[in-house]
Amino acid sequence: MRGVTEDVRPDDDAPLLDELMPWSVAPLRLGRSWIVAPDVRTLRARWDRLVKTEGDEREALFRSSRARTPTSSVAALPGQRTGTGRFARESGPCPDPVRLVHGPFDEQWLIPDHRLIDNARPELWRVADEHQLFAVEQGYVPGGAGPSLLVTAALPDGRSPAGRPGRIRPLFRRPGGREPNLAPGLLRLLSERYGLGVTAGDVLAWAVAAGRPSPAGCRVPLPCDPAVWRSGVELGRRLTDIQLRGARGGERPRLPGGRRPYVRAPIPARPTALAYEPEEETLTLDEGRVSPVPSEAWEFHVGGVRMLEQWFTHRTAPAEPGTLEATGPAAWPQEWTSELLELITVLALLAQREPERARLAEGARLTRTALREAGVLPVPESTRRPASVLDHREEGPEGQFALL
Repeated sequence: MRGVTEDVRPDDDAPLLDELMPWSVAPLRLGRSWIVAPDVRTLRARWDRLVKTEGDEREALFRSSRARTPTSSVAALPGQRTGTGRFARESGPCPDPVRLVHGPFDEQWLIPDHRLIDNARPELWRVADEHQLFAVEQGYVPGGAGPSLLVTAALPDGRSPAGRPGRIRPLFRRPGGREPNLAPGLLRLLSERYGLGVTAGDVLAWAVAAGRPSPAGCRVPLPCDPAVWRSGVELGRRLTDIQLRGARGGERPRLPGGRRPYVRAPIPARPTALAYEPEEETLTLDEGRVSPVPSEAWEFHVGGVRMLEQWFTHRTAPAEPGTLEATGPAAWPQEWTSELLELITVLALLAQREPERARLAEGARLTRTALREAGVLPVPESTRRPASVLDHREEGPEGQFALL
């Protein structure tokens, strides 16, 4: 294409996701761990216990921080019908919990009450709807394996097992799937380069398939060959569908017959140890046994952390007695078993695609220099800020309404 150079360059000349999807939001800062749990019943039990206490006992259970105490005055979260009076006076039922991706691949539940969350990033909640997808960068670990970019339809908290947290990048800047969160001119440039209509979803799919970790952030090499672009987008859409687990009208992930994991021995009420037997492809939870579990699923790491071990720890780690965190199921719930089987499936399917992802790094690329020559980079500073939502009414502290 005239005016656009291309070359095979080192990885540091591939554009950053931060340049291609410029609006990003820092991870949520929850402030207290008891507002998140793997099951809804636990959250309702914790809430009921808290609102039945008063005075100093309520404050001790609440776990006050500099940002939130039972007397903090805050607005409601966008899209959530929760109280805005001071929590010290709260006596009503628990708000309906919402899905939260609590770190990589761990779908849990959150009490969506702004009075309980130190920094919920309201700008994310304003654009979270049935059209939105969130790209979540993972922190960089030198030599670490695993994807640098994950996708979810549920609200992510942005937690990363690596030391430095990544960023959350919504695909769209406005509700209703309006205004793609992309560098201005990028879709036009890529459409001309590849001879087809490139969409925002295509760019995200390519980034999921081709994104590479680096100390500067996720790098996204853009190919010169239209055929490579098409194959990468197709692969990225398959990887995205696996991660979405049936959300947005897709099918829930399944391994081929004969390779699907099953419970071979019941999981005990309170398992304490997770282990893997590679010869038998068996995952053990004390005397509980699940198989077949492909070794790729067991070895799947993000940010230097094994995903199955982290998932198990989030559900079995002991909590301080007497705290709200110590309120939980009396025995291992059946839905946790179903979620474990699905997680094994997701990790195995993603691992099987790794050779295809590796091949996308080959060949000539559109470099950052090429994008600058085309006027796509650098992006305007306005694209790094949230879009204005002038007609959006939200309930402020103590029931006051604010026009944003």
